[in-house]
Amino acid sequence: MTLGNLRDLYQQVILEHYKKPRHKGKTNPVHRYQKGHNPSCGDTIELTLQLNGDGSLIEDVKFDGVGCAIAIASADLMADALQGKSVDEALEMVQRFQNMMKGGAEFPKEQRKLNVMQGVSQFPVRIKCANLTWHTLKAALESSQVAKPQGFVSNEKEDT
Repeated sequence: MTLGNLRDLYQQVILEHYKKPRHKGKTNPVHRYQKGHNPSCGDTIELTLQLNGDGSLIEDVKFDGVGCAIAIASADLMADALQGKSVDEALEMVQRFQNMMKGGAEFPKEQRKLNVMQGVSQFPVRIKCANLTWHTLKAALESSQVAKPQGFVSNEKEDT
């Protein structure tokens, strides 16, 4: 597959997840909630998580909000990839995604769908759009709050 064809495929996947997100809504019940906002372009994501009984495994992830195609596609792809993952695995995925946005290694074969976001790293102003939902996830997982916390996570100070 040529590089041009690969870019076209990645763009198609991003547009598909933007136009028809599979994980939009709120989990029932909500065990973790976090709102994230990107002041640079106005993307806002509200993320909810449903955890197993001891809080160590992610059973469901949903999001709601408004944003560009990259922010929404990133949220949808992330939610899909997190199903059945442990909290520790999810936090490792956050780190891997952020490293990938800085030109680092991509995801392994079993999580390769997330690699479609790798092309965003070529556009520094769009990296924050892709990372927003991942920053929001990290804050939600590191919080012990079940109820809605005050305020939101912002990635405005993020290094690109």
